[in-house]
Amino acid sequence: MAERLAKSGGGVVSSPILLHSITQLVTMHLPAHFGPRRGKALAEIGLIEDGALLVSGGKIASVGTTRDVQRDKWLKQHGKNVVELDCRGKVVIPGFVDSHTHPVFARPRLIDFEKRIQGATYAEIGEAGGGIRASIDGVRQASRKDLTSIALNAFREMAAYGTTTIEAKSGYGLSQSSEIKSLEAIRDAANQWPGTVVPTFLGAHVPPPEHKKDPDRYVESIIEEMIPEISRRKLAKYVDVFCEHGAFTPEQTERILEAAVASQLEVRVHVCQLSPSSLQPLLRFRPASFDHMDFVSDDDIQALAKQDTVATFVPGANYFLATRSYPPARNLIDAGVPVALATDYNPGSSPTASMPMILSIACTQMKMTPAEALAASTINGAHALGLAETKGSLEPGKDADLAIFQLEDYREIAYWFGANHCVGTMISGAFAGES
Repeated sequence: MAERLAKSGGGVVSSPILLHSITQLVTMHLPAHFGPRRGKALAEIGLIEDGALLVSGGKIASVGTTRDVQRDKWLKQHGKNVVELDCRGKVVIPGFVDSHTHPVFARPRLIDFEKRIQGATYAEIGEAGGGIRASIDGVRQASRKDLTSIALNAFREMAAYGTTTIEAKSGYGLSQSSEIKSLEAIRDAANQWPGTVVPTFLGAHVPPPEHKKDPDRYVESIIEEMIPEISRRKLAKYVDVFCEHGAFTPEQTERILEAAVASQLEVRVHVCQLSPSSLQPLLRFRPASFDHMDFVSDDDIQALAKQDTVATFVPGANYFLATRSYPPARNLIDAGVPVALATDYNPGSSPTASMPMILSIACTQMKMTPAEALAASTINGAHALGLAETKGSLEPGKDADLAIFQLEDYREIAYWFGANHCVGTMISGAFAGES
């Protein structure tokens, strides 16, 4: 089985593929449901036992029980050309949609890591020149080719854990030339990887050292120079802003979002990670996602429950920073806010490519159920990226993006933390890399 799953390349294979006898098939199909999952619907994962899935031309052709799919008229007509994979003892899920990552950096931040172990806080490390600012020199000095290789290696590592769609941010260059270079590296890496990559411009990560005393001047550079060029060259789908003490104020955030919308770019926001911030003024921009959300207020939770903006949790950062607290997931879910999960893959606060590890943290520390965590990391991640029509669930007509786990129960994906049980990742109908 492992040899048959370990197909290199990533292009669409010529022969249709039938995955059958799947012990548990998680489809995420929910009849007559539109928009991101929320409330009780978040736990509805469309589970099929002894399931089967027929893939042709990079798309899903049929889904159901093994018995039903084997009766499919298309399969009867083309059965001689179908490659069959027996998936007994395995769980198949939609490919993970990692909707928040920072893959373009030159090196890990090991000094920060040691300082944090010795008691320094995230804010103290940043004020001393560490944190995000510590990654600037490496990105500015690195070639576009080197950054492309780094991002591509990250994409491949994520795929090994079952991820098929990735949002990828710039944000460690913090000058026009280096931010453009970072986005070009993301584009170049995406062209060499079979999965889907959604680029995001995060020039508003923190003010760079040369603008530390006059951050408004840097904001003007983002608004007047960076965003227009990025929009003109179509280098990003989204503009993101880190709205936080030590990064950008709510007023500066609004100015940047206004410029993004004026340049026909969509928006998302890092917010409420280290301190409270009102979300009401930002809702007028219809952000695709508010990310982190550790200190979101009860009033904002009620307002979000009436919106389709997704609250994206990145608990890997809480774990790695040892914050001792996590986003109030249960409050948001129970109030009806659509939520997603992502790795926040980055060198300073969440150096992990493993979505299964994120699911485990969400379950044990944030009290999300395994079913809720799976939905948050697949179909709701797709909604957070505006890709739910093609990604996030296993339904006829959607892209054949899926992950196969050597497990017999989907709850084991979050249960066995720190281990990788993914034995195959299919992207557009072909198996990517080695399991």
